[in-house]
Amino acid sequence: MNLGCIYHRSQDNMCYAKNESELVIQIQTGKEVDRVFLNYEDPMESEEFGGPWTWKGHPEEMLQVRELENHKWWTISVFPPYKRCGYFFELRSGDETCYYLEDGVRTDGSFMTGNVRLQYFSFPWMNPADINVTPDWVKDTIWYQIFPERFCNKKASLPKKNILPWAEGSVTNDEFYGGDIPGITSKIGYLADLGITGIYLTPVFEASTTHKYDTTDYRKIDPAFGTEEDFRELVDTAHKAGIRIMLDGVFNHCGYYLPYWQDVLEKGPESAYWNWFMVNKWPFDQTDPWTYDKKYYSFHFTAFMPKLNTNNDEVAEYLTETCEYWIKEFGIDGLRLDVAHEISHKFCRTLRSRLKALRPDFYILGEIWQDSMRWLRGDEFDSVMNYPFHNAVMDFFRDKEADSRNFQYRINKCYSMYMEQTNQVLFNLLDSHDTARLRTKLPDEDSFFQALCILYTMPGSPCIFYGTEIAMEGGPDPDCRRCMPWDAIESGAYQETCDMVKALIRLRRQEPLCRCPGLVFSDPEPNSRVITYRRQEDNRSLTVCINAGSTCTEVPEGCVLLSRRLENRQLLPGGFAVIK
Repeated sequence: MNLGCIYHRSQDNMCYAKNESELVIQIQTGKEVDRVFLNYEDPMESEEFGGPWTWKGHPEEMLQVRELENHKWWTISVFPPYKRCGYFFELRSGDETCYYLEDGVRTDGSFMTGNVRLQYFSFPWMNPADINVTPDWVKDTIWYQIFPERFCNKKASLPKKNILPWAEGSVTNDEFYGGDIPGITSKIGYLADLGITGIYLTPVFEASTTHKYDTTDYRKIDPAFGTEEDFRELVDTAHKAGIRIMLDGVFNHCGYYLPYWQDVLEKGPESAYWNWFMVNKWPFDQTDPWTYDKKYYSFHFTAFMPKLNTNNDEVAEYLTETCEYWIKEFGIDGLRLDVAHEISHKFCRTLRSRLKALRPDFYILGEIWQDSMRWLRGDEFDSVMNYPFHNAVMDFFRDKEADSRNFQYRINKCYSMYMEQTNQVLFNLLDSHDTARLRTKLPDEDSFFQALCILYTMPGSPCIFYGTEIAMEGGPDPDCRRCMPWDAIESGAYQETCDMVKALIRLRRQEPLCRCPGLVFSDPEPNSRVITYRRQEDNRSLTVCINAGSTCTEVPEGCVLLSRRLENRQLLPGGFAVIK
């Protein structure tokens, strides 16, 4: 048995309270391990005050196992009657057995009958206030990301300068086409018909660029997008249609023309806002106010986006009050934090505490592209943008040499990183304003629809970028931010593509098993590119089959809920089937 592969800590995603009665415990082992048993008890039952110690617990087999690339990941739920849990693991590989405790590995079980107190793993108490609670509504939400400047131009009376005619094809970040908030409001019916139940808006606050990630006023809608009343009408119209609204908070950095930064540029260390920013060296080049030369921290070494000091209590209070304002005044439902991994944990904890006090089911999403456990312990974010999921799906379809077993390992890894309540609300995406568009990234139309089938049948909260429903194309930023081709859409040019996306969304909304936490992959043939997995809960399940190979494959018996390229139970290359 490879003892070096065995790992567990009694915290974070490896031991946590899922709710007030259920404790989830997980352990990583080598692949040679056949069976794992959890030995657990209330730690007070084995020890008498001033008397002998005897283990009185009992073993329970851990039957839920995920295959990772080099490991196995075992999971079990237990229900400690007195809210405490002491435990250790019994691992078996063929005829070999070992016991894994907090202080190491033992090769026989005689320690359980001795009088020496064990250094077992311990979860001290399941305090309700410490449980990671995520908004229940998010797991049922179908998100749609909108880049407002390029979505729909509706209100010609808004103060827009240098507006170009609505474009077809490639764009840059320098061109303004006049998309606005009334334009989004006018398309709520379109989004509701598509099946969308949540809109994620990239920044709408006053800024100088097309993308608006250079905020100059956090409490004002950009005049080119409309007014506060226009935004209120959008939120109210969306809510009446059953659609939630999530805003984008750019709190890691601000725009060059934010008044507080301008005050620093004018007064230097004498400015009341000097400590709102992170200045390395003063003075700046006064003859050229845009000179950067790394004399202050900024986003991505970009001179016009100076970095805010979220360690500063005044900054934290200003930004927190700003979020409270948009919730109280307009009733927004969620907040996505841009460049969230560079914001101070102290600020994130304060922000969560205040916003959840105001509205307990408010959704807080962080933009973090890597393992994000440190932000997902229940005191900062509810979720992160699931780019590991995005990468796993993209790599499989773009690399024809990748097999379904590797895909299984990577997806299982995604759902082993966090607590189950986090997995249920992970923000799953296949493209965004920061990536090339899905259709452009993938080699053909078949893989485009197969990838979307995976998106809508996996745990988490799925999101598509505006235009994905019509297979809109576009390269990396800024080309992914093209104008939505409304004339072609309304003429029916994309109807077939849109109908299939609608069907996938409808399946997701109508079939609870698509939204449940249970995910089990079938063991694939060597070098196969056929992906098969079950979504299961209690005694119910549905099967998803994706044929990315070059030959037909037979699908399981059952009721076909949705399919593409399925003939007489033979799934053709490029097809998918969802069967119950």
